[in-house]
Amino acid sequence: MERRIKLKPDEVQHFVTVTSKCDFEIDIAYNRYIVDAKSFLGVYGLDFSKILSVRYDGYNTELEELLQSHAIAC
Repeated sequence: MERRIKLKPDEVQHFVTVTSKCDFEIDIAYNRYIVDAKSFLGVYGLDFSKILSVRYDGYNTELEELLQSHAIAC
């Protein structure tokens, strides 16, 4: 599954905390840059002025709520 979101630098810690609870792989990317969404430094190093793509293959209620709260219109 792929979701498109916008994040702010002050939201990274909460994002990583939620993704770290998931027992499946989650990547976050823009353009050619792909990082592990469970890595604080990896996520924090992204360009927050860009729309980010979150890719994952699993389900977690807390993750879905988080992604919904940061979702952008496609």
